[in-house]
Amino acid sequence: MKIIFRIIVMICVIVLFHYTHITALKYYPAFINLVIFTVFFSSLFKEETIIQKFARIMEGKELPEIVKTYTRNLTYVWCVFLIFNFLVSFATIFMSSKVWTIYNGFISYLLTGCIFGIEYIIRLRFKRKNNV
Repeated sequence: MKIIFRIIVMICVIVLFHYTHITALKYYPAFINLVIFTVFFSSLFKEETIIQKFARIMEGKELPEIVKTYTRNLTYVWCVFLIFNFLVSFATIFMSSKVWTIYNGFISYLLTGCIFGIEYIIRLRFKRKNNV
């Protein structure tokens, strides 16, 4: 039942955006990037960053110090990417709908996927090199 509701809401948002020119909907990607950035950035001021929490849960054990350093640095990388993505998403709000759609519906996802992919390769090499 929940999935049907979500699909209906998604279709309504798409139709609303397509047949009206509600600029407020264009703020959504920028807002989401800002929220995620805030979560990641604020975790840098805590003992354990959000990525360290994910890593600890995935590993099921306490992380070695070298992994903690790696995940803290990775949090910095994601913060830089998220603020960049927020700024570009925000800038596209004031551009044509075509530019907004291309960036927020394709390029930002492509960039995010590239970051995930590159980080995964680096993580595998890091684990192999450091025996973790």
